[in-house]
Parts: sequence; structure tokens; C-alpha cells
Amino acid sequence: MTQSVQWMDTLEAPQGIERAKEHFREIFDADPSVVVAAPGRVNLIGEHVDYAGGISVPFALHNRAYIAAAARPDDVLRVSSVGADPAVVECRIDEVGPKHPDNWAGYVIGAVWAAIEAGILPEQGMDLAMVSDVPLGAGLSSSAAIECSAITAAMALAGMEMTPRRRRRLVECAMRAENEVVGASTGGMDQRISLLAQEDNALAIDFLDNSEQLVPFDVGAAGYTLVVCNTNAPHSLADGQYASRRAVIDGVTAHAHVATLREVEDPFAVAQQWAAQNVPEGSTEEEWQEVVHRRVRHVISEIERTSEAVQMLVDGNLQGFGEHMWASHASLRDDYEVSTEELDLVVDTAREFGALGARMTGGGFGGSAIALIDIRTATELVEAINERAAERGYPQPEFLLAMPGWGARIVESAHGRFSHT
Repeated sequence: MTQSVQWMDTLEAPQGIERAKEHFREIFDADPSVVVAAPGRVNLIGEHVDYAGGISVPFALHNRAYIAAAARPDDVLRVSSVGADPAVVECRIDEVGPKHPDNWAGYVIGAVWAAIEAGILPEQGMDLAMVSDVPLGAGLSSSAAIECSAITAAMALAGMEMTPRRRRRLVECAMRAENEVVGASTGGMDQRISLLAQEDNALAIDFLDNSEQLVPFDVGAAGYTLVVCNTNAPHSLADGQYASRRAVIDGVTAHAHVATLREVEDPFAVAQQWAAQNVPEGSTEEEWQEVVHRRVRHVISEIERTSEAVQMLVDGNLQGFGEHMWASHASLRDDYEVSTEELDLVVDTAREFGALGARMTGGGFGGSAIALIDIRTATELVEAINERAAERGYPQPEFLLAMPGWGARIVESAHGRFSHT
């Protein structure tokens, strides 16, 4: 008998607000003065191109990190998260640094510290209590949601308005927290969409000139939804495999003496030269040339594909956009070789059920896949994927029906609860 479909836990905004407040009272024995929230994200198209000066098109999920907060009279940052270990972490502002704190709280405390270091925030202590329904390990950017929620809470406590200019500066702070304090690599897509998202829109981010553009993605109005499937496949190969692919792109780029692969005038010729000089042990030059050619072909084609896909969204051409999703997955599967059997199952099943488009999303080697499909067919697709995963002995997947939501904001303060929550 097939196991029943597992849906990702999602809090409605009023629930998230109340749970964050309850956790604050339980841990700190006081009432918070403000509650904020920041979302996770899903990337629609533009994969493995951020480090090549490419374009990505994420949108904000309705899954968010909620933080209830209050100021302290000292310079201590004290944070707690439902279900976390350790449950409470304390750190003085001047103690924050690489790997300190060396646990989940590094994302929270590091983000606030980075904004203080940048001169955006005053050096003020605070108590922060968090609850998040952005799933961990699904490639939906739970870490950026935490960072951006923490920064938004600190801004609210300081009485500072989240202007567009400040939001862009705070993106850099959240990135610094992850890169320097936590010690993880991030290109900034996740933090940017979490802070800059607007409802019913995706965000086209151009990493060559560091710009972004809102593009309409009100799929619900057109009768569609985005099925997100977390395959729960293990990520055991991810680190080394990711690094090996990036090393090829970085190597070819350096050989051309430019900053990004997108700026290389004849990338395939340069790739051929670089490959000839860097044949790894255990491989023939012919084999290696083929591998390098395919890696570069994915990045170049994905950038072009994504640029076209953005224009299709602007024009309201969901059919054409969906076709580019299929092509993106094929390139990630065949040229970049970062897909898995579990991800391919989702995409292949989505095609059978008449989806406009589907693809793996995120770094690959596990994680999630997405499908743009008629909302009336979405449940049937989910049930079929669940059944086929069980038949093949894959881990049980989890599902989410996603629509584009808003970016980081105050959701409740002394002035009351805000609309659109």
C-alpha cells in the first residue's frame, strides 16, 4: 500500500506570529515589542550560473522565518529557536567572528553583527525568538530566511525604516554573515529575494552588473500553481561534485583573464585551451575536453535561456517559459550532470501529467524539483510522484504548492498586526 502524501508543514502568517510570540514569552519571560518575518525561496530558472555572471529568477515562498524581538539595555545578542540545539545562545556583539557562534545561531547573530559593522545599525543588544517553517535541506534557502528575518527585527527595534536602498545594503550584510561568521559560500541570490521580494512577482537577478528586476509571476490568476517536491534524496556527493564543476568554470574564466564566464568572448575556444592544459589524472584529453565542453555549454546556454525566459514572463507567455524550464533541466541533467534519479522522476512524471514545465532547482545532487502545472491537476501529479517514488524504493518526498509571496517585513508591532500577512 502506497504511503500517504507528505506535505511540507506551512504556517499561515497569523500562526507564525503567535508561535514566535509564545516562544519569546516562554524563553525570555517577557513580551516582545515586534514580530517580523522573512521568506525562503525557490529558483524558477537560472541554475549554476550565479558564479559565472549569469541570471537567476527566484521568487519568495509563503514559508518564512518568524522572529519575535525586544531590545536589551546591554550589548548581548540572545537568541532562541523552537526545536534548536542549543535552545538558547548568547553572544556579546564584540565577540562575534568567524565560527563564533559555531552553531545555528551564527546565521541570526552574524546577520545582526554584520549590519552593526556596516554602520547601518546601532550597537544594541536584543532578545530574538524564532520559529521557521522553511524546511531544512530542501534547497529552499532556510538560512537566508533566518538571516534576513534577524536583520529586519534589528532594524525594527532601532526604529529604522526598510527603504529600498537600505534593503540592498542589508543583502550584503546577510551575505557577510553566511560567508564570514558561518563559513558557508553564498552568492547572494537567496538573501536578495528574501529582502526584495514582492507578492505575485519573481525577481530576475543579473549577477554581471549586480542588478535586479521584478517580473510578473501571478500564476494563480492564470489557473496554475508551482508544485515544489523535496525528494529527500541524500546529498552525500554534493560538496566535492559542486566544487569540481565550479573549478572548471572558474578555471576557464581565469584563462581568459576576465571576471566571469559570461564576459569571455569565445568561451568554447578558451575552454578547449584550458582543458588541454589541465587534464586530470585518470582521464584522457579527449574525455576531458568533452566534459569541459559540456560544463561550459550548460552555463552559456542557461544564461541565454534565462534571459529569454525573463522576457516571456514580462510578456505573459507561460507556455514559452515552461518550455525553457524543460530545457534547463535537460541541460542540468546531461551537460552539468547534477540531477539524480529522484529529481528526474519528478520532472518526467510532470511531463506525463501535462505540466507547462518542470526542472530540478537548487544545486542538485538531491534537493527539490518544481513543476508549473494547472492547479486542477496538481494533486494528481503529487500523488503519482509519491506512488512512483515508493515503487522505486526512493525516500518519501514532501510537497508544497507555492505562489510568490512578499519579502522581509514587520508583521506585528505595538501599532498592531499588519495587512497582507
